[in-house]
Amino acid sequence: MPKTKTYRRWVVGVVLAGVLLMLQTPVTAWAQDQDEDQDPPSRVARLNYAQGSVTFQPGGEGDWVTAVPNRPLTSGDNLWTDEGARAELHVGSTAIRLAPETSMTVLDLDDRTMQLRLSEGTLNLRVRHLDDGDLVEVDTPNLAFSLQRTGEYRVDVDSAGDVTIVNVLSGRGEVTGGGYSYTVVAGQSARFDGTDQLNYDIGQLPRPDDFDNWAAERDHREDGAESANYVSPEMTGYEDLDDYGHWQYVASYGTVWVPSSVSADWAPYRDGHWAYISPWGWTWVDDEPWGFAPFHYGRWAYAENRWCWVPGPVAVRPVYAPALVAFVGGVSISVGGGPGVGWFPLAPGEVYMPYYRGSRGYVERVNVTNTVVNVTRVTNVYNVYNSNQHNVTNITYVNQRVNNGVTLVSRDTFVNARPVERNLGRFDVRQLANAPVERGIQVQPVRASVLGSGTPARFKPPQAIVNRQVVATQRPAPPRQPFGQRQAANVRTEQPNARPQPLSNPQGNERPVARPQQPVSPVEAERASRADVPRPEARPQRPIVAPRVAEPVRPEEPTAPRPPQGAASQNDNGRGTQGWSHPQAKPAPPVRERSAAQARDDENKFRTWQQQRQQAAPAQNRAPQERQQEQRQPQRQQENRPKPQK
Repeated sequence: MPKTKTYRRWVVGVVLAGVLLMLQTPVTAWAQDQDEDQDPPSRVARLNYAQGSVTFQPGGEGDWVTAVPNRPLTSGDNLWTDEGARAELHVGSTAIRLAPETSMTVLDLDDRTMQLRLSEGTLNLRVRHLDDGDLVEVDTPNLAFSLQRTGEYRVDVDSAGDVTIVNVLSGRGEVTGGGYSYTVVAGQSARFDGTDQLNYDIGQLPRPDDFDNWAAERDHREDGAESANYVSPEMTGYEDLDDYGHWQYVASYGTVWVPSSVSADWAPYRDGHWAYISPWGWTWVDDEPWGFAPFHYGRWAYAENRWCWVPGPVAVRPVYAPALVAFVGGVSISVGGGPGVGWFPLAPGEVYMPYYRGSRGYVERVNVTNTVVNVTRVTNVYNVYNSNQHNVTNITYVNQRVNNGVTLVSRDTFVNARPVERNLGRFDVRQLANAPVERGIQVQPVRASVLGSGTPARFKPPQAIVNRQVVATQRPAPPRQPFGQRQAANVRTEQPNARPQPLSNPQGNERPVARPQQPVSPVEAERASRADVPRPEARPQRPIVAPRVAEPVRPEEPTAPRPPQGAASQNDNGRGTQGWSHPQAKPAPPVRERSAAQARDDENKFRTWQQQRQQAAPAQNRAPQERQQEQRQPQRQQENRPKPQK
């Protein structure tokens, strides 16, 4: 009988344990999903070219500064090209080009969304890759233009903001505004004027102007980049590597890129400055014209007496990181009268532990897409950094002990976006080689950290253009709070007079790796301040699906209206088009069904455009033949001349 009771108790215990496990699993999965919702985007925009007066305004800030090349741009950031100026940005393989007197805002940029605000001027957009579920949208004061295929596009907005011209050189897109939608196909130039009600017309593409020719030259240069053979085409910044270095094979690393025209004592993450960019925090901004891809993707190795950059896997889109470095803590050496901040580049195979908020899944993705590393090793290092135990394992970093691998500056240089190369601190190499490596940075930003190294702008857009709202079918990312408000919300700040910890290493190579208790950063403070703000129709995570097969472009396809939408409808991306407000964008009115007269008008406009296109085609085909005939004419005249008699 006792055995029977014991058996019954054992069965009951097993059943209860199973029930608890079943109950706990969804909670754990839900918590993991919640953490992933807080992950930073895997993409940013890079300002890689600026000609003339190009100015920049960080999201949430009121000051305009001169734009600095290689500055990462993300949701909320603004750009202005003044008279005679041009600018070029890249988001992976997508190129964005701004003509003179153009005001553009990055309304939203994340893993699947790129939403741009064009309040005035001209924007050229070349999209080379789209997956199902991806959104690329250009919002203007009277319409929203959503791209439906890869291709080349140009959007113009007049100074009054009530006329938008959409040119589709290749591809296909949809215009939404004034309560209706319009399809614009390859070869069409569509003009829309008005605000509450749109009048539109379609015609042939105009002859290319100087801006179009410049964009075509940039595209041609990009298409011939050799570096595309060695990196993912979605790696932002790879297009500039060919002009400033070369690829070669190095044993144990494979094909690597080596920069040219650098000094003998050059080292990565030294020729540039640090900036504080939300939501990542401390971000490296390099001064070299090629200095983006090698500092936000891949790893650096010291081989054959020089530094070389080792990219990650080619077949996947790499996850952007603000700086793939490890920070050295416990530095007791005084630099410029105060404590210093030190760092070194991570080597191939070493695990990057973000010093900003990121889920376990994010830590895995940012590592496996940027270097060849075992997922188990990523998990082990993740557990070490998040444990409360000391000396759980011994983590050795190669570049910490490489000659000239560690860089050290004062905190004043670090937080004020000052040039690192001109403000290097002196230190004992042996001390820093054994200093503990920290995940967090015990340095609080200041306003100069957010603005970066740009000087106050002499030219900036008129306030009317800055305040001009655009029409959008998608709810943009929430506006970023000004740095002062984020700083005020930071209740736990760094002690300014705290003495630096002495540099000690009593256990030799064994270093304490416990996760340090960090002060609340302005980014986390901003996130916490938004936690209680209700956001209707919250944006769900969209699954990553396989790339779709591109359909053939059919210019002869007539313009067709989109199905009607209700006031509370949802779009394909899971974000409602109504019920939200934003200082820079307003929701597009619900799309109505066309009347019979409007449908006939649409058909007549399309037929007229098609006839013009057919008439223009023979003339274009005749032109080469006529030129050939003109070239042959002198020869024929020579042959038909009477020959002199003998």
